[in-house]
Amino acid sequence: MSDQTTSASVRKLAFIHTVSGLVSEFEGLAKEHLPDWKPFAILDESLLRDTIERGSLSDLTKRRLATYVWSAVDAGADAIVVTCSTLGPAVDAIAPLCPVPLFRIDEGMAKAAVEQGNRIGVLATLSTTLVPTVDLLKRQACEAGKDVAIDHVLVQGAFQLLAGGDVEAHDAQIRQALEELSQKVDVVVLAQASMARAVRGTAHSLPVLTSPVLGVENVKRRLEQR
Repeated sequence: MSDQTTSASVRKLAFIHTVSGLVSEFEGLAKEHLPDWKPFAILDESLLRDTIERGSLSDLTKRRLATYVWSAVDAGADAIVVTCSTLGPAVDAIAPLCPVPLFRIDEGMAKAAVEQGNRIGVLATLSTTLVPTVDLLKRQACEAGKDVAIDHVLVQGAFQLLAGGDVEAHDAQIRQALEELSQKVDVVVLAQASMARAVRGTAHSLPVLTSPVLGVENVKRRLEQR
């Protein structure tokens, strides 16, 4: 087989990011879980920044995300993953029109949470992420035919600490909020991929779910089912 034929047969997986620090993490996860796919990244931090400043997901931001999705398609992507949970509702709106599979990163985490508990706790550091995460959990529970109770907590100020470079203070706030919430629920969901690092390598008395690994595993399953 020629090098040209081999190159043409490689499937491409695009990740659309709004946090620069997640680019290398998802590249590593793709290589681990989807070794037959070649990942590439599109990054625009202003999509998240503008949503935070506005306090909601605007039509303009949805349109800009759609532009990036079609740019990924034009670049040869055979599937696309949006790694920002805040943009989840926009992904849902774009997916039916997208010519290749388009995934939101938090779907796998939401499915796992509904499977593992009846009382689900949600931690977020942004209100713009908290609402779509809770909505996604409710939808997954409805699809599973399961009644769940959702207890959600916004960790005020943590995202600002992370944005300012104080990673240790951010992580400490997440762990403290997690300790308090874990007394009330069966399973805890960390709404943003940027929160996952705060609990990595720590032991917990109940399942603590984060979106990066579960999200990529969900993408793998769904692609294999196609």
